[in-house]
Amino acid sequence: MAMSTLMIEARHGITDEIREVARAEGIDADIIRRRVAAGRIVIPHNSIHNPRLVGIGEELRVKINANIGTSPDHIDINEELEKVKIADKYGADTIMDLSIGGNLDEIRRKILAEAKMPVGTVPVYQAGIDSARKGTAIVDMSEDYLFKVIEKHARDGVDFMTVHCGVTYDTVKRMKKHPRTLGVVSRGGAFLIAWMLHNDAENPLYKNFDYLLEIAREYDFTLSLGDGLRPGAIADATDYAQLSELFRISELVRRAREAGVQAMVEGPGHVPLHMIETNVRLEKSVCDGAPFYVLGPVVTDIGAGYDHITAAIGGALAAYYGADFLCYVTPAEHLALPTVEDVKIGVIAAKIAAHSADVARGKGVDIELEMARARRDLDWKKMFSLLIDEEKARMYRAKRAPTWEDTCSMCGEHCAIKIVKRYLYGEGD
Repeated sequence: MAMSTLMIEARHGITDEIREVARAEGIDADIIRRRVAAGRIVIPHNSIHNPRLVGIGEELRVKINANIGTSPDHIDINEELEKVKIADKYGADTIMDLSIGGNLDEIRRKILAEAKMPVGTVPVYQAGIDSARKGTAIVDMSEDYLFKVIEKHARDGVDFMTVHCGVTYDTVKRMKKHPRTLGVVSRGGAFLIAWMLHNDAENPLYKNFDYLLEIAREYDFTLSLGDGLRPGAIADATDYAQLSELFRISELVRRAREAGVQAMVEGPGHVPLHMIETNVRLEKSVCDGAPFYVLGPVVTDIGAGYDHITAAIGGALAAYYGADFLCYVTPAEHLALPTVEDVKIGVIAAKIAAHSADVARGKGVDIELEMARARRDLDWKKMFSLLIDEEKARMYRAKRAPTWEDTCSMCGEHCAIKIVKRYLYGEGD
């Protein structure tokens, strides 16, 4: 396995991966090279998987991730593979396999074989669940086994891994004395917190971070420094625990860069609108511009069933202020395992949020201009071709087909565009 990582190679010249991302983004390759070398852009990849390359970070288009995976109550690998296809079709840039039910190795490997985009995982899930299946409580899993699972995921070709290294024993003890409203909602964070308290010991991912860096450097996968203490309720947003973890992660970002390992930072889940700018700017400041990967953020706790909307609202604002990577949220969030249709809806909502932020930041304006011209010309074929979900738009159009073919069904013969073109610009009949 190569010990010369993409980050290290970027410090010496432009690589094929950098050229590909530069072409996709329409940015000079040397600019991409410098930002990869500095850790401000990551290109998640593992040569064993060899995915479609995606750049995430400073001044690039905002990217989106789709979470999939089985639960103990619903194990259907074919459904998960269909989710991969749907996510790809509607514009997800990456996939994360969060499976905790069934044969986890088989599921992960089949998803890797199906996915054309980078694939991420959370190895602590498997380490804890495997231990439980063997009759050992999650709190008794060995540190050695956790790192063996990380290396197994790397050998399978996983391109980026969420590792909750910033959850430290000191912070956990403080939280015990000063409970949150909702506590901890991160599954990986909860596994590690329980392990630390049961064993009266430091988080093995933090304590052995140098060893983690050795593995990441050998296989050249990207670390996604997980937010195990992210707020799961608006009431807990931007509290001591969340910020303590962020400051600890900032130290780990520096150490990863020194080791030549690509790293991005995961951000909070539930954040009210007025705190989003602060959260993004704080991460960018203390983590020296490291790519910021946010779950949503969800801006209200009372939108269950519609959390693809609450997350899209927060995601658009977070991306406008500088977040680089949005993790989608589906309508099933907080309620159930998402279906294939839920995945589609979640991807489209996140795609709209990301594109909206891109337009506000000066990217993607060309397609907006194309759409404006197509609407002006009442060119329905062109309009449909520019949409994120062409099929749904055509379905609505066909459902109540207008009498006047070149208008919508709302205005008919009184079409505002046609009237103005005729009387203001002298066009038409």
